[in-house]
Amino acid sequence: MRTYVMEDRNGLPLYEHLYRCIRRDILDGTLAAGERLPSKRALAEHLHISVMTVEAAYRQLEAEGYLTVRPQRGFFAAPVEQLPLPAASAPVPPEVPEAPAWRLDLRSNRVDASRFPVSAWARLTRRVLTEDIESLLQPVPHQGLTVLRQAIARDLREYKGMAVSPEQIVVGAGAEYLYLLLAQLLGRDAVLAVEDPGYPRIRQVYGKWGAVCRPVPLDSQGVPPEALDAAGAGAVHLSPAHHYPTGLVTPIGRRQALLRWAERADGIVIEDDYDSEFHFTGRPIPTLQSIDPAGRVVYMNTFSQTISPSMRVGFMVLPPRLLERYRRELDFYACTVPALDQHVLARFLACGAYEQHLSRMRKEYRQRRDAVLAAFRSGPFRDRISISEQGAGLHFLLRLDTKEPDPILRDRAAALGVRLGFLSEYAAVPSPAYDHTLVVNYAGLDPAALPEAVDLLARALALS
Repeated sequence: MRTYVMEDRNGLPLYEHLYRCIRRDILDGTLAAGERLPSKRALAEHLHISVMTVEAAYRQLEAEGYLTVRPQRGFFAAPVEQLPLPAASAPVPPEVPEAPAWRLDLRSNRVDASRFPVSAWARLTRRVLTEDIESLLQPVPHQGLTVLRQAIARDLREYKGMAVSPEQIVVGAGAEYLYLLLAQLLGRDAVLAVEDPGYPRIRQVYGKWGAVCRPVPLDSQGVPPEALDAAGAGAVHLSPAHHYPTGLVTPIGRRQALLRWAERADGIVIEDDYDSEFHFTGRPIPTLQSIDPAGRVVYMNTFSQTISPSMRVGFMVLPPRLLERYRRELDFYACTVPALDQHVLARFLACGAYEQHLSRMRKEYRQRRDAVLAAFRSGPFRDRISISEQGAGLHFLLRLDTKEPDPILRDRAAALGVRLGFLSEYAAVPSPAYDHTLVVNYAGLDPAALPEAVDLLARALALS
């Protein structure tokens, strides 16, 4: 009679431990198909356990097909495929380690987490949980909560001059999710142009979907329409308000030329309005969507920079021609943003707290930008750098007077705990014009730590 050690069972109930032991013996052939098992009473006495424990294990084995019961005869091992001998398994890849604690990180375009509007967000969350509990538990519409889309439409109308209907708005969990929806709307046959250099994740998401993605070079005004013709593009993804990472702002003349291209080519312009809320000099140029009479522009934005990167809430405004196709082909997708987040954000927008928060952040980041620029321009490397910035967004370009390759500079900086991002890393098509230029994201820089930051950067770049 088989003997099983019942004491060492890793906290499992007795019946489950016995069930696993017998199942293992059946699977590895120790108990051959058709072999009779001991009666419940006999096995219970042998293992010094209760008959009920054995009965529970046998019932589970029978339910899963490992045992068969023959009336008046007992329990028998069922025929099953025997498990092969375990081969030498490949090593399991280690988990991706958490990001190191950099002494200075100029690459991450993160916002200052300490500025999150905690008290307002907590107050509105409590109100939603007490006042909106019934609607909170209802299914969320495919395009997002009506109350949130109404609040977004009102915000776009009041602060960006965009006359859009809430019905045109689709809410989703961040920009990448919306890129995927757009790729499916445009179809695999579409040729999609992207800015080069540009945010690499845009190319990655569209490319993983299988879209034909063609980088087009920028000139001093952004994407040239003739480059779109040369690429055979039917759609273009661009950031006219403040391009990341070059900082270019597309002027009105070029914007109008792009709209004329879209009409002529029967094309679509995807306007990614990333970072546009932080404009520090003059008035922002109107969005492409607001000057588009032909319904050729898809407008996109998120709340990642303005509220928090962890808030995975973005939205897009579809022109009527794409909205109809979206509802016909893609409305089986459930909205990917939790209902609670949508209810709280809707109240945050509607009560004016969002605009108040933006006003505070613009003032904070303007002061921070001025302090960072002043510290860099008076630092020990001041004669060997040139700074390019447009008075908008949360980053600028810093050109280095050096002959060392970017990878050497990056590795030497990393050894000192300094994380750098170079313009060359954002280019799909390499060009010497992008070398020796840092993309400096300053939003996370504490002004009090600027002297140490300047010293670290001077050592890392060997420019002092």
